[in-house]
Amino acid sequence: MAEPAPAPPVTAPLVGLLYDERMCAHATPNGEEHPENPERLRSIWRKLNAAGVASRCVALKAKEAEDKYIASVHSKRHIKLMKEISSTIYDASRNKIARKFNSIYLNKGSSESAVLAAGSVIEVAEKVAAGELSSAIALVRPPGHHAEHDEAMGFCLFNNVAVAANYLLNERPDLGIKKILIVDWDVHHGNGTQKMFYDDPRVLFFSVHRFDYGSFYPSEGDASHCFIGEEAGKGYNINVPWEHGKCGDADYIAAWDHVLLPVTKVFDPDIILVSAGFDAALGDPLGGCCITPNGYALLLTKLLGFAQGRIVMALEGGYNLRSIANSVCACAKVLLGDKFTFNTPEMQPFESTWRVIQAVRNELKTCWPVLSSKLPENVSLRIKPAPSELYASDSESDSEDVDELLGTVASVSVIEATGVAISEHLSKMKLDDDSLAVKTNSSCSAAEQHPVDSVKVHNNASVVLTKKISDLSLEWRSDLSKTDVWYASFGSNMWRPRFLCYIQGGKAEGMNIPCCGSRDTSSPKGTVWKTVPHRLLFGRSSTPCWGTGGVAFLNPEINYNEKSYVCMYKITLEQFNDILFQENRLVLEDGKDGNTVYPDSPLIGSSEIKFISTNRAVHLEPIKDSWYSNVLYLGNEDEVPILTMTCPASDIERYKSGELRLAPPSETYAATLIKGLVEGKQMDADGAASYINAAAARAL
Repeated sequence: MAEPAPAPPVTAPLVGLLYDERMCAHATPNGEEHPENPERLRSIWRKLNAAGVASRCVALKAKEAEDKYIASVHSKRHIKLMKEISSTIYDASRNKIARKFNSIYLNKGSSESAVLAAGSVIEVAEKVAAGELSSAIALVRPPGHHAEHDEAMGFCLFNNVAVAANYLLNERPDLGIKKILIVDWDVHHGNGTQKMFYDDPRVLFFSVHRFDYGSFYPSEGDASHCFIGEEAGKGYNINVPWEHGKCGDADYIAAWDHVLLPVTKVFDPDIILVSAGFDAALGDPLGGCCITPNGYALLLTKLLGFAQGRIVMALEGGYNLRSIANSVCACAKVLLGDKFTFNTPEMQPFESTWRVIQAVRNELKTCWPVLSSKLPENVSLRIKPAPSELYASDSESDSEDVDELLGTVASVSVIEATGVAISEHLSKMKLDDDSLAVKTNSSCSAAEQHPVDSVKVHNNASVVLTKKISDLSLEWRSDLSKTDVWYASFGSNMWRPRFLCYIQGGKAEGMNIPCCGSRDTSSPKGTVWKTVPHRLLFGRSSTPCWGTGGVAFLNPEINYNEKSYVCMYKITLEQFNDILFQENRLVLEDGKDGNTVYPDSPLIGSSEIKFISTNRAVHLEPIKDSWYSNVLYLGNEDEVPILTMTCPASDIERYKSGELRLAPPSETYAATLIKGLVEGKQMDADGAASYINAAAARAL
């Protein structure tokens, strides 16, 4: 009997690796320290060489991107500026131009680095798409996923991954790439990439990022799970927005298993482009999350089952030199076919992770029926980290402790993470362990402002209420329903039908999503209009409710040269708290039994009313990073206090510096304000439009 033919030898994957020292020429103009610096690339390159990984890959050369390819996603004006900014004609104005952008620096090496970064991602993507390589890694900088059509921002000049995706889809139809999955696991939302493919069903864009109720960079509402694409692209934009930091391997694996992988299986991409930021890694100074190198390796392993393993990784963020080097090395070993063990002591996501995943699935299930099935139940979850843990740094950026925690990737058998069951357990937001912090400009002593046993005075003139919110019993609703306040609205709530959505639930004309309403659905006891000496402004760039465009804020600083209209509704303090909850997205609209879940404790109680009437404002420490976390006292009407909610003073400084974006309101949002002013008989339609346009056009 003939001997059986020997099995053909297993061919090792051909993995491309692109590194070019020229992309290190982009640096701060005068050598200032900056997290996005040339050492990021060099540290990765040193690690890959020391680990013997670089020599096992196919070395690729960087190429400059042609203007016509960059123009597929960027304006001609933006391309011209970025390509010329390093020339001598801009020597005197380069720094001033950089300051006009959000989180950008520029120098004499920026132009070349930017076109090399974009061209290099095209180069590796083309070779993988053509079958010349199994997969590839492009070590490029500056990063790209924040760059928008006509604007550099967030350390990004050109959107490298978006340029490459458009190249494959529109310039090389012969390669047969008709569907692309872009996975953005950078800790920041890929705002630029999202906007470039928002209506394109050929690109499934998936971004998992810190959102923190809209306060985490880039601090735009369109990072919410409610933004799922539009027109033909509806359903092809997926955001998984974490509510806080400290998310780690288990949280990301849950997002993969219960959102990304089921949809990807149905979408069936021809190639996968990974916007591979590593600033969600343990120890990163900006990200505040906890993914380990093995965690990244497993996330990548789970993607290898799609698109015949054709994966292109393009470097985005990541600012801890050790963690970024170890994490990229772990991913490179996965692409090379090395085997590893995934060990973790506790595979437990946060309760908030499960809540976010459920919300994402609910939003997308009509577009992707595969997400309609029930999620696993009866598995323990971690509670939300304490505030002290959330805001504590994991480590110094190059700490030896972090290096020990990160470890290295072992070469042993692959262990796929089995579907760790996660219970459908919704945590109620508890504010019990937090205090209220307020700033005061009053010259009176602490004892005069509040009883001595209730305050602590710090050297920076801040006053912190030490009375815990939890000191109010769970009967707070009954107690606060007996206290009346005037709620002064200066934005869309000036239109009564829209305001009543916050009280009775539902949505008014122009709103994209409904409100859950107050527990007390009683109509207001009265309505009064007046003007206040505060500046009206429009900030942020989009919200889930109103879409693209800014929303209204009042500058908390009194300015008697300013006059803004407010419509005041007489409501109970219980109802005011419910509006605060909804404005700051603290109400869970998808509870365990399909019920609306409100926080257990109020943000403003009767004693806080007394305090705020003296100090004029209270910045709510438990939600200090939320958009409307600052409650202002605007006087009284018929001996009833007038309260409103707006941004903290620190946000005004961020608007002035450009860190936060001032943006005119959308036509729909502006129309709502106009209807409020007209129906409230404050002015005619033309006058109301002029009032809004003037507020939106003025600089701070």
